[in-house]
Amino acid sequence: MPKPIVKVTNLTKRYDNKSVVDGISFEVNKGEIFGILGPNGAGKTTTLEMMESLRSIDSGEIAIDGINVAEDPEGVKRIIGVQPQTAAFQDKQKLTEIIDMFAAAYGEKVDAKVLLDEVDLGGKANSYAENLSGGQRQRLSIAAALVHNPKVFFMDEPTTGLDPQARRNLWDLTRMVQQKGVTVIITTHYMDEAELLCERVAIMDKGKIISMDSPAVLIKQLLKKGFKKEQKVEQANLEDVFIDLTGKALRD
Repeated sequence: MPKPIVKVTNLTKRYDNKSVVDGISFEVNKGEIFGILGPNGAGKTTTLEMMESLRSIDSGEIAIDGINVAEDPEGVKRIIGVQPQTAAFQDKQKLTEIIDMFAAAYGEKVDAKVLLDEVDLGGKANSYAENLSGGQRQRLSIAAALVHNPKVFFMDEPTTGLDPQARRNLWDLTRMVQQKGVTVIITTHYMDEAELLCERVAIMDKGKIISMDSPAVLIKQLLKKGFKKEQKVEQANLEDVFIDLTGKALRD
């Protein structure tokens, strides 16, 4: 049986007497990629921020690798990595200096060049962060979040605004993180991304989890209800055409 590394029990967050996260419970298994999906305002980011100990918990409990988030937030921060929606780095710092700074904050020493190579930024090691593209900044934030070998890695809408090459590259990097034995929890508005990456997803709406299972099972459940749509079986889509014409290589 899979072993849970994250346990969320009756988690609630209120603002102005309104529950934006309304008594949700779920578990995330060690080593899986788990998606939290939902429309804007569903409570996804608030849930992530409580799990990351960035936002207070009104009621309920979160445990990550046996550590209670509310009781020991510093202990939790030592075992998680976080990639925010918008990565911000200090100006006039080389990428290697940024990696070394993040590692020092955790009391770690790393080979910055090796980490940058893993996220396809080795050639930019001596560049400044402000000169990176959006996709490159996202890859740098992944490298910075992995300096201390976290057990759980949070990604909040990581591919928003990226071009197709950068988006597909980030999917590969997400799998690379998982292959290191790290549990990945991701929010996204792209259903194709969730279907491709996630072993299981929780679908939220109005602060509640309304369904949770693997993408394949959820699709089968919908079909059993009699859902039908026009069938078009194509061997490729427009994104495949775009990639074929412009190449798979990341653009600087």
